[in-house]
Amino acid sequence: MSSSNKLALQVKGLRVGFIDSDGNLQVLENINLSVEENAFVCLIGPSGSGKSTLLRTLSGLIEPTAGEIIFGTHHDQRPQTGLVFQQPNLMPWRTLEANIRLPLELEGLPKPEIDQRTREVIELAGLSGFEKSYPHELSGGMAQRVAICRSLVQDPEILLLDEPFGQLDALTRDKMGEELLRIWTEKQKTVLMVTHSIPEAVYLADRVLVLTQRPANISLELDIPLPRPRNETMRYSSEFVALSSCLHAELSENLER
Repeated sequence: MSSSNKLALQVKGLRVGFIDSDGNLQVLENINLSVEENAFVCLIGPSGSGKSTLLRTLSGLIEPTAGEIIFGTHHDQRPQTGLVFQQPNLMPWRTLEANIRLPLELEGLPKPEIDQRTREVIELAGLSGFEKSYPHELSGGMAQRVAICRSLVQDPEILLLDEPFGQLDALTRDKMGEELLRIWTEKQKTVLMVTHSIPEAVYLADRVLVLTQRPANISLELDIPLPRPRNETMRYSSEFVALSSCLHAELSENLER
């Protein structure tokens, strides 16, 4: 699925800093980026560079020190965004179904609408038959799918994923990547995803942004011209290897600066 030419998000001159015990800590410095509607963008960078801080700022959880965030064509209107963390953070006393429907219950939506929307995302994620299961009965991959469904059920325009597969083994991680692409294709959402895996970024994304060490800015924006739908054989192609090597070289250079 190709992205549209309409922008879902623009970031201009974004700066984010905190005050810690040693004084001011500058995390993000002069971040500029734009993301088209329905695009899949991955963010990579050194540990502690501010990737998670950037997602939390875009979601509204952190107030920027300076700069501007523009959603679509509106300067003052924040669209619905969904944020998925590395840990599923499911409520252990609620079933799979009850965890997913929780945001809609908090919104006070009518029960028939909650039932329908919950059922739709459960079917979309391939979780039918596990509605009454509790988190301790789910595999790591299934639990993370529930966390993604909990965001999707709110029908966000932008989905922010913070290293969602970081706790999974390699094979499960690859499988979850396939599931995510399938869901993204069907739901047609704009996705920004943080990952530490270069191959994962190349396989999933339309474009990969590389952040420098803190205070971070974007040192490289790399388009990924691999055709869609993606398939496993692409991981072994010369083009895939070349793209991965380019990103690896950029990350290595950032670490040496």
